[in-house]
Amino acid sequence: MSQQVVDVSDDILEYEQGNLQTGTNWWGAFVIGLAGTILVTGCAPAFLTVFGASYIPFIVFFTLSGVALCLLLAELSAMMPGRTGGSPSYAYPAYKDKWPRLAPHINGITAWMYWVGWMPVAPLNMILAASYIAYLCGLDVTAGITPVSTFIPWWTLAITAVGIMILSVPAYLGIRFGTTMATILAVLSMIPLTFLSVGFIFNMDAANWNELINFPHLDGTSFFAPMKDANGESHSAWIMYLAFAFPLLWTVIAFEAAACYIGECKNPGRDAKIAMTLEGGYGVFVYSMLPISFVVVLGAAALSDPNLVDPKTMFVTFASKIFPGVAGAVMEWAMGIMLIIALVLSALNSLMGCSRSLYQMSLDGQFPKFYQHLNKHHVPDRAMLTNVIASLGIAFMGGAIEIYSFSNVGYLGSFVPVLIGYYLLRRDRPNVKRPFRLPEYFKYIALMLAALYFFVWLFGGLIYSFIGGQGIYYILGVFATLLYLPLYWYRKHEDKRDGTVTA
Repeated sequence: MSQQVVDVSDDILEYEQGNLQTGTNWWGAFVIGLAGTILVTGCAPAFLTVFGASYIPFIVFFTLSGVALCLLLAELSAMMPGRTGGSPSYAYPAYKDKWPRLAPHINGITAWMYWVGWMPVAPLNMILAASYIAYLCGLDVTAGITPVSTFIPWWTLAITAVGIMILSVPAYLGIRFGTTMATILAVLSMIPLTFLSVGFIFNMDAANWNELINFPHLDGTSFFAPMKDANGESHSAWIMYLAFAFPLLWTVIAFEAAACYIGECKNPGRDAKIAMTLEGGYGVFVYSMLPISFVVVLGAAALSDPNLVDPKTMFVTFASKIFPGVAGAVMEWAMGIMLIIALVLSALNSLMGCSRSLYQMSLDGQFPKFYQHLNKHHVPDRAMLTNVIASLGIAFMGGAIEIYSFSNVGYLGSFVPVLIGYYLLRRDRPNVKRPFRLPEYFKYIALMLAALYFFVWLFGGLIYSFIGGQGIYYILGVFATLLYLPLYWYRKHEDKRDGTVTA
């Protein structure tokens, strides 16, 4: 097929509109997008208790890639303000003129993978919140509890279920009420994350900066020395670095979630630039400084000893390392309460954002028409109900590591076609109105990010899942991704039955 040549000065990009309520602005998108930043509470302890200081350069590098991703999504969301559902919704317009038969499948599988990635965030964060609640209440999370699985006790499942049901209420009521609630939660979530990131400045004597010299492993060996996995088997350090890049990317690029709400902003051309830039900036600050703060204050010896540092409660016990005595106990409670609230914010974002993905897929013709329904608050309520039911099911899967392995099969892979789509739009449709326009060389940055994310998704994901003993969850992630096909075929059956034609 010959390449489309656009000579007009004002090219018009045609796409399906989301038709959601435009009741927020850049602040609303920013604060709800902070749900991605709070995921640092699940990933930082996991990486630092395995690698120590040696993984900090990778955390910084991949977080900076997330900043570039936010800038690219800011341009796409500003030029397509009618699209909803976040990053996957921008793929279809990029492919539909060049490959009209392939484009619907690219759109459908990308949106579905994004949903598989974000939907488990709600149960995951409620599980993490339950751990903080147990610690603050002085409970032994393993004593006298019959588990649902190896990982989840009944009381955790109960808290998760109740929390998800409560959060579904503001999500159902729409973006105006949801954003107001999210603003309150966001302020409370930024306080502990910011404080913990720079907590050492309140007690400089507690920080040992020698811990960062040459970024050693926990056992004191060099950055390049071989490492042992969870089974005690030795591997090249680079194999381990690549393996853990898979769950790392799941978290450090998650602040891109703000793009889900650009289509509901009153002035998307202006709001996209502000919201996505702030999201990336705050994300790189938190994800870079928190690991540094933990390493210099706690030290490799404590991080490598589970009796001294529990990854599940590291974020609240850290405060007592800076403030001894009663002040430390007070700070533990303050940090714990605010982090619980922040995790609730992230769960709220998951329920709200993922429903938009299903809704946009249905409008585009790749998902059952059932999900096109909007309630009186202009919220895709049936998609929201699906999220609630799926989240309750995911809670039975296990802890954070298991959910990471499952969901990132969808999440990380969903960005590859979007990034390639950015390149295609800049090359083939240069005259489309772009209220926010990056320098021309960013189209090559988009391609490089697509290649990087695909490499980590394929090779890092396989290595991480099977070295870490999480292979079954990786396979479940692949199975969940392939569920797109029967759902798509059912939509084609609906179109044939109703005599309609969609992509």
